[in-house]
Amino acid sequence: MADYRTPGIRTVPAAGTRADIDVGLRAYMLKVYNLMAAGLVITGLAAYGLFAAATTSDPSLAVGQLNGTYITQLGAAIYTSPLRWVLMLAPLAAVFFLSFRVHKMSVGAAQATFWGYAALVGLSLSTIFLVFTQESITQVFFITAASFGALSLFGYTTKRDISGWGSFLFMGVIGILIAMVVNIFLASPALTFAISVIGVLVFAGLTAYDTQRIKEMYFEGDGQLVAGRKAIMGALTLYLDFINMFMFILQLFGNRNS
Repeated sequence: MADYRTPGIRTVPAAGTRADIDVGLRAYMLKVYNLMAAGLVITGLAAYGLFAAATTSDPSLAVGQLNGTYITQLGAAIYTSPLRWVLMLAPLAAVFFLSFRVHKMSVGAAQATFWGYAALVGLSLSTIFLVFTQESITQVFFITAASFGALSLFGYTTKRDISGWGSFLFMGVIGILIAMVVNIFLASPALTFAISVIGVLVFAGLTAYDTQRIKEMYFEGDGQLVAGRKAIMGALTLYLDFINMFMFILQLFGNRNS
């Protein structure tokens, strides 16, 4: 690994220094993955917790039905009132806040914001339990986890420079967003299928691309504060890749409640 300390002079670190860098990189990436995994756990608990509180199997406790599921007063307030828009938009506000403010936050504050964001995403995703069976949600989660693990490992270990994928993948994300907005009005099953397929491919590519980028962000000379912020932002990036890939795979292969 080349080490650039003095402009214009290329130096190669000694064997001991190289070993220290490798150990530091592994610790840094492990922290990124641990933070991301914790965020996913929080999201899952928040999603299922809200769903359990908002629904009931006892018709006498229900105030109505949604997709064949009995909902409580809380469920009616969250899923059928304007409050649902707050639930949908709150994660977007939180991720923008973290992205723009992380460089001014302590590691503890940034991590707490990430946990809060993961919880908000979970609350907004609680509706998937109204649409898909719990068995298929579990199956798709493990499919996504296996795919994500393989793609991230590729991004971490490959010697190829895949930074050129960035602009192509970014345009893919923009195209998906535009198509999703158009499909709100068209409600086309064929377009929904196409969006899901392209979405899986785009976020699969982003998983490998972002892993390599996060790896290259590591610098052994970073202080604890800078390294901590980098790890949190890296975890946020991979978390978003995972969640989006999971949702698109769920659209393709999830079994809907009858």
